[in-house]
Amino acid sequence: MAIDTTTQTSPAADTAAPGTPRLSTRDKLVLFVLCAAQFMVALDFSVLNVALPDLGRDLGMSTSALQWAVTAFALPSGGFLLLFGRVGDLFGRRRLFLAGLALFGAASLLSTLAWDPASFLTGRALQGLGAAAIVPTGMSLLTTTFPEGPARDRALGISGTLLSLGFTIGMVAGGTLTDSFGWRSTMALLTLFALIVLPLAPGLLPESLPHSPKGMGGAPIPDRPRLDVPGAVTVTAGLLSLIYALSTAADHGFGRADVLAALAAGLLLLTAFVLVESRSAAPLVSLQMLRRRTVAWGNIGGLVTFSMMSTIVFVLTLYLQEILGLSAFETGLVFGFQGLLSVVAGTLAPKVIGRLGARRTLVGSLTGQGALTATLLLLNTHGWSVWLAAAAVALASMCHLGAIISYGVTVTSGVPDAEQGLATGLVTSTQQVGITVGIPLLGVLATTSGDLLSGVHTVIALDTAIVLGAALLTGLGLRRSRV
Repeated sequence: MAIDTTTQTSPAADTAAPGTPRLSTRDKLVLFVLCAAQFMVALDFSVLNVALPDLGRDLGMSTSALQWAVTAFALPSGGFLLLFGRVGDLFGRRRLFLAGLALFGAASLLSTLAWDPASFLTGRALQGLGAAAIVPTGMSLLTTTFPEGPARDRALGISGTLLSLGFTIGMVAGGTLTDSFGWRSTMALLTLFALIVLPLAPGLLPESLPHSPKGMGGAPIPDRPRLDVPGAVTVTAGLLSLIYALSTAADHGFGRADVLAALAAGLLLLTAFVLVESRSAAPLVSLQMLRRRTVAWGNIGGLVTFSMMSTIVFVLTLYLQEILGLSAFETGLVFGFQGLLSVVAGTLAPKVIGRLGARRTLVGSLTGQGALTATLLLLNTHGWSVWLAAAAVALASMCHLGAIISYGVTVTSGVPDAEQGLATGLVTSTQQVGITVGIPLLGVLATTSGDLLSGVHTVIALDTAIVLGAALLTGLGLRRSRV
């Protein structure tokens, strides 16, 4: 369904929006397919975490090598997002989405049947590559299928809810499946998801190809889409280096030579990417798009909400298990409240955006996330602290989900259909980098502190300051934008 961006108004204008639209049966099926695929990828981020000790014993992987079970997925899933988002714009989002689904399903099966560390890590890397194709193309298919306004807001609300819910359910389901059926069942679950979604997608999803310009007599002029190869190489290599550095630093700190080298290489490559794009006739990322207030400040808000919430989940996990002595299963139940309230937030957020606009919703959500995070400074060694942790992180997660949905609406609003893959690639790249960057930058302060509780309080205080500071700056940066 094409969107005429010259006639439609912003979905999140600061005026009241029409009532929530009714979706047709086909729209619901399309939304189910796209959201199920996003849920599957979100599940993959967390479902394996608690299974890592069993996995290591079964496949003979050392404790230090287990980080690669996560890093092997994170590297391609984050490094190729922008590239695949643009490839979908140029050569067809539907076909790339289907290819990503097929690759993800096959890779999940390989991981399920893995017979040694090499076969397992190969499966994880191919899962990440499939996810890098699924996420930006799925998001751009969603934003181009549902027109700007309440319909898209509602679709993004459902997608954002399932994204958050998938991560939370993964934490709980991973422990349950591993205890009952072994670590391989976590990968088998992902294979099952792919087998359900893949047969439904071809008949439901529309293809999206670039429009050829018209010549004399209205005949289309052949116009081969061009891919900015130098830009693709520099940004992909830069993101791969950066994500490797941050993922490794989360476990081993920033002092290692390979971490410092990868961090320096990543920054140099991303600088080279900006220079390449400024001189390219057909850039992978239009610098004009990056200059849009909505794109720049929306992604900053998204980066902060993802990085700071992932940090809070990390330090609370340490706090609940190391200080209060909860088991892994009990810790998962504490975070289960987070998933329940995420469903409520996903229902409310599109309505709030319709009434207040995406800018006010984003700023208000960041403010709420920061304020509720600050209440965690009251945590201590007493038993009642578990209830404070459960309530505060659940309510903060409601604000976090509001920020996720409103920053997605902010970034993609007013962007032509031909560039939606790029816009959603930026959104999902921000998400991946945000999830990766928070823990090594702040979480390490808790793990290296002589007094764990004092370290947790330090991280919470810094987290609060960063989120509230981002709320202020984002509000100022977007104040002249019509969102």
